[in-house]
Amino acid sequence: MEKQRFSLLLLDPGEFFFEDFSAVMVKIGVADEESPSVEQLGRIKMCSKSIVFDPKDLAKPLLKMPLKECTSINEWDGKYPVKSSLQKNAIAVVVKQYVQMLEGNVIAPYKFISRETTFLFSLNYMKVSDVLPHFCQLHRASGLPVVEHNSMIAAIVFSRQSRVPFDHLWLEDLYEEVVMEVQGSRITPLVSNPGRILLTDLCLYFQPFNNIEQYPVLKIYLRDIKTVVKRRFLLRRVGLELYCGGHGRVQHLLLCLSSQVERDQLHDRIRGQSVTSLEETNQEVMTLRWQNGVISNYEYLQYLNSMADRTYNDLTQYPVFPWVLNDHSSEDLNFDDPASYRDLSKPVGALNPVRLKRLKERYEEMPPPKFLYGSHYSAPGFVLFYLVRKYPHYMLCLQNGRFDHPDRMFNSVRDVWKNVQSNMADFKELVPEFYDVDGEGDFCNNFFGIDFGRRHDGSRVADVELPGWARDSKDFVRKMRNALESDYVSNHLHTWIDLIFGYKQHGEEAVKADNVFYHLCYEGAVDLDSVKDPNQRHALEVQIMEFGQIPKQVFTLPHPSRIQRIPQHHIAEQDAKLMEGAMESRGSAPLQPMGNDPLQQHRDAVSAVAISKKEPIGSGAEWHIFSVGQDSLLKIHQVPGGQQVRSAAVSSAALSACAPLLLHTPHHADQAPVSSTLVVVGSWDNTVAIYDMEYGRVVEHVKLHDDAVSCLAWVEHLGTEEESDAAAPLLATGSWDGSVRLWRILAPLSPISPIRLLLSHPARSLVAQLDHEARVTCIDHSKSARLLASGTEDGDLTLWCMQTLSLKHRLEGHSSSSVSAVRFSPDGLRLVSCGMDSYFRVFDLKTRMQVYSKAMDEQLGCLAWDSSYLLLGGRQGSLYVWDLVGVTLVQQIGAHRGAVTCLAVSSDGSIVVSGGEDRRVLVWSIKAAPQHS
Repeated sequence: MEKQRFSLLLLDPGEFFFEDFSAVMVKIGVADEESPSVEQLGRIKMCSKSIVFDPKDLAKPLLKMPLKECTSINEWDGKYPVKSSLQKNAIAVVVKQYVQMLEGNVIAPYKFISRETTFLFSLNYMKVSDVLPHFCQLHRASGLPVVEHNSMIAAIVFSRQSRVPFDHLWLEDLYEEVVMEVQGSRITPLVSNPGRILLTDLCLYFQPFNNIEQYPVLKIYLRDIKTVVKRRFLLRRVGLELYCGGHGRVQHLLLCLSSQVERDQLHDRIRGQSVTSLEETNQEVMTLRWQNGVISNYEYLQYLNSMADRTYNDLTQYPVFPWVLNDHSSEDLNFDDPASYRDLSKPVGALNPVRLKRLKERYEEMPPPKFLYGSHYSAPGFVLFYLVRKYPHYMLCLQNGRFDHPDRMFNSVRDVWKNVQSNMADFKELVPEFYDVDGEGDFCNNFFGIDFGRRHDGSRVADVELPGWARDSKDFVRKMRNALESDYVSNHLHTWIDLIFGYKQHGEEAVKADNVFYHLCYEGAVDLDSVKDPNQRHALEVQIMEFGQIPKQVFTLPHPSRIQRIPQHHIAEQDAKLMEGAMESRGSAPLQPMGNDPLQQHRDAVSAVAISKKEPIGSGAEWHIFSVGQDSLLKIHQVPGGQQVRSAAVSSAALSACAPLLLHTPHHADQAPVSSTLVVVGSWDNTVAIYDMEYGRVVEHVKLHDDAVSCLAWVEHLGTEEESDAAAPLLATGSWDGSVRLWRILAPLSPISPIRLLLSHPARSLVAQLDHEARVTCIDHSKSARLLASGTEDGDLTLWCMQTLSLKHRLEGHSSSSVSAVRFSPDGLRLVSCGMDSYFRVFDLKTRMQVYSKAMDEQLGCLAWDSSYLLLGGRQGSLYVWDLVGVTLVQQIGAHRGAVTCLAVSSDGSIVVSGGEDRRVLVWSIKAAPQHS
């Protein structure tokens, strides 16, 4: 599909886009009748209040012609000299004013051109007689008074939409049963796009009435829906938001229906389908978890915002977060000083006693319905005030193609904080982005390089000026987050919750707390469905849009205070909880912790783990546990006991993989045994290092790829079975450069020649290169199957023959989601893969058929497979143990804080090792699976 610049954000609020046509446009101004402008190929957009021309040349501006500014729309009469080919099948639009948008494909304020201009549109594939009547009808409507205009547009919209049925060719299955069909709109920030909603027993479909959406029909599998939440929209209970897991086309979808009855029916029928499996979250449980420090302040506020109908899809109900800091001017921020924090028991408008006194004086003199604050703490304009650098196109839509005055923009955190404490009309709180460490404070930086204008002192509006205690935007949001999770805020946050979501939100308690806002912003203040006058209803909707809405009340009694908070680094409590959860898995569960403590942890996320039999060093340990991490360290432990044998920095970059050299039995009696003291380590700096455990040093460090080395595997032999014992193992390295390379790193064995490393001569040691179309993320080798399997970032699964070093098969893959891990079954007959689409898939290698697939509740980052069980590591910290004989999930453990990044199982299937983003390496014992009849 061609990428287009046109979007509904370029139209007026509430304007409809109907359809578009291919055309050639010529602009003819009054002053240049003798020399017509250059032709432009593009598309005419027919909208309810305007005509928009979207040129194919991205350097040319989009042209918007408001219908109320058009003096005539007629078939071209050939009055001006243009090419004869353009005089046929053409429409002439004469306007008094038009708008230029996105000139040079750059986001900038719109240009309003006020002069009479004639636009000639020569239609390419449509006849004028089929198009012109519709334009003329919309043009006539634009000249009517507001009431008649709205009625006529509503009639046109109803007529058009009634003639558009749902296209059943888009159904997922031939036998899919239709459960419900209804008209509704998809809501995105500042945009409401109408369409047809179809619910079946398998999927939910949204088919827009126009072609503006990325997909002709948006399809959501009911099995992927995790949560369905009823929402308000413009103070009406007609919204329904769906949150989805996996890697579908949308992660969450907000729909608006025509009535509460239809909304409730759709909600109940989605929940009632057999394939729907929702994650139920109890409000009391969440509050208790917050009280006990199980979830953070940030997580709890996100949850409360969702419960109160706040959503990122609706700027009128955007999530609201508090100002927590009072200190935005010092060079050093003291988290332990109460003076650094804002008084959370008071609304923003009551923080300054002098201003509050003046507001109360006005309040006393005001006739009912009284309000203390004439402005709200969260409204679309305030949200975009903070986020204009991140979403400039939203601001242009909200303010009719203009940015705010440079001196009134979000230029300085310190100045905004001063203003909300002193200005008689500024009481805004914050948005979640101020505390979102994943977003890294990108809303503070003018990454688009937009010209917002110059301030009164001549300086350009650039990045936001941050407090002195913040080095940059990342440091700013990190310290803001630390402040939000501080002891002071944890002990007082419940008082702010009472004001925003609780019993002090309205009524007598709100009056006592100086927390009274304009009456229209409260839920239930006005019943829009009962307002029959279109003008009055439109005026109320505009007021609600501009002023803001109070969150839905969640609590009617005082909110409980927090008992304890999560410590700064979440270590002690979380470790105890996770170990407690692991201990609960003892007994009949196959996976059990070995000891109560993890091995000595890394300083950063663990990237890979491996297990091998202990050979010449140490004393009495049966296994060596190898782990590498993003802290550039290789750690070696022996188990049982957990004693650390080695800890070495083998590279200056983050490490990605490790592979200890396998022990080989000599082919001849007079040959010396092969030492297993060597470990190969892959790194993000494109290199591979070989570390000798016996001597504690790196013996080779060589660049082997053009990008990061992402995975390693040993390929034990090439050629016939008779040659296998004598052949030295090959090293397979996978890389982000899209290749897997095979290296002979050891000289051939002989009784008179010691082992020599050959990797320092890559040109001589390279055996083969296997090319892929995307980054290689994982590899595995099967000696019995004589195959190498590889997975890539774009979801491909490939099998390579190790005898011919050629491509053997391509498997079904993971739907354009990164493959996290691949493993052969011990007998080499099957292959299992897992990916970021939350699926694991099992393939029969003889038929290359996918014999089983399962979607888990989280993205999958790693796996291991022994003779008994398949083990999967989730991105939310879970370990899953599957019995693939009985095809059942036999155990699930919350093992790590954050993602489980790597798994390894010992050769005898008795020990499992897991590593995670939480820097820990855990060792588990695993019991053999029961025999199935």
